[in-house]
Amino acid sequence: MRFTQRTMVTLGLAVVLSTGAQTAMAGSAKEIAQNAHKALDALCTKNQAARLLRTEAVAFLVFPSIYKAGFIIGGQGGDGALFKESKHKSTTVGYYRSVAASYGLQAGVQKFGYALFFMKESALEYLDKSDGWEIGVGPSIVVVDAGVGKTLTTTTGRSDVYAFIFSQKGLMAGIGIQGTKITKIHPD
Repeated sequence: MRFTQRTMVTLGLAVVLSTGAQTAMAGSAKEIAQNAHKALDALCTKNQAARLLRTEAVAFLVFPSIYKAGFIIGGQGGDGALFKESKHKSTTVGYYRSVAASYGLQAGVQKFGYALFFMKESALEYLDKSDGWEIGVGPSIVVVDAGVGKTLTTTTGRSDVYAFIFSQKGLMAGIGIQGTKITKIHPD
């Protein structure tokens, strides 16, 4: 990584950590799993496409609280849990951290959550084998918005991973997960 990129990431993470992301990134394993499970259930209750994909997905990676902050240099981060579902019961199989930094015309603070629905075992294997998965590199990912959600069926849902962004609060223009790095963690 070049010096300027490293500096940008460091400054972006400092901004995120100074705005309260410590709470999003400092929970125990039990707290992370409980919050992620509640967020997944709420998403599937409110969103028909998420409910449909939940029945077909091999696993779900849920980040219930991502904090994003920035003024020219920004960052976002939070912790989440990976679930596998069998017989209508979700089991936690891992914990992950999501971080990203950005540079550009931006100002504000925001909180949101996102869930990744892994539709293929190969996509899940990529997450396990990579030393930090950068979204946008590796398995194909589709961000589900209102337009995609209306046309999604078990027949059309053939991408590797589907992403849902939810619970947006705060004042900051735009939310994206492209360029986000996801790494495995081992909380207490």
